[in-house]
Formats: sequence, structure tokens, C-alpha cells
Amino acid sequence: MSTLLNTNIYDYTRVLDKAADAAWIRNDCINNNLANVNTPGYKREDVDFKAQLKQAMREFRYMTTDQKVASLKDEDLKPKSYIDYAGYSYRKDENNVDIDVENVYLAENQMYYYGLTTSITTNFSDLKTVTK
Repeated sequence: MSTLLNTNIYDYTRVLDKAADAAWIRNDCINNNLANVNTPGYKREDVDFKAQLKQAMREFRYMTTDQKVASLKDEDLKPKSYIDYAGYSYRKDENNVDIDVENVYLAENQMYYYGLTTSITTNFSDLKTVTK
């Protein structure tokens, strides 16, 4: 059992957990966008954890993926939201939320979150099987 604790298997689970947290926060952002679809001047908010993780991994050059994942700090994995000022608005009120696009993002994010939670559950199930 002590050998299992010295492996990096928990590092991957931690990254999956942080990705699920980011997906949850993104879900809140998308719902907030939908709630403000008719608010003049409102700019959509989003979370791009995938790009953030990719950037953090890029900082650890010349390492294996296992070493990169093990080197990630919690602040590298903290989901950050941003305001989408680049999203062009064709509306006079300068709101850049498109209800149809937001609903697609919401469905995509919900499937992504489900996949992450399934992966986390599978990881723990595998660990349980190995430790028996």
C-alpha cells in the first residue's frame, strides 16, 4: 500500500478534480450569461480551463507528462473566468450573448463534466480494486 501512495496516480486524479471544478464554474458562467441575455451592455463570461492547463504544462519543458502533472501547483489548476470582450455584438445594446450559442456551450459543458466525474469515479474504483 505504501508503494501506491508514492506513485503519481493521485496527481492525475487531482487534475481531473480541478477540471471538474472548472466545468462547474463554467456552468455557472454560462447560466449567468443566459440570465443576462437581455441586459444592455452585458459581456459574456467564460472559463477556459483547458487552455490554462495547456499553458501550465508548457512551462515544464523537457519533462515527461507524469513529471509535468506532478509538478503542477494548485494555483496552476485554479479555474479563472474571463469577460469575453472579443465576442462581437451585432445588437444595438452591445450585449454579446447569443442564447443559441450559450445553450450549445451549456450542453457541451454538461457532457464534459459528466465525463470528468465518470473518470474520477473509475480511478477510485480501480484503486479500490488494486488495494483489495
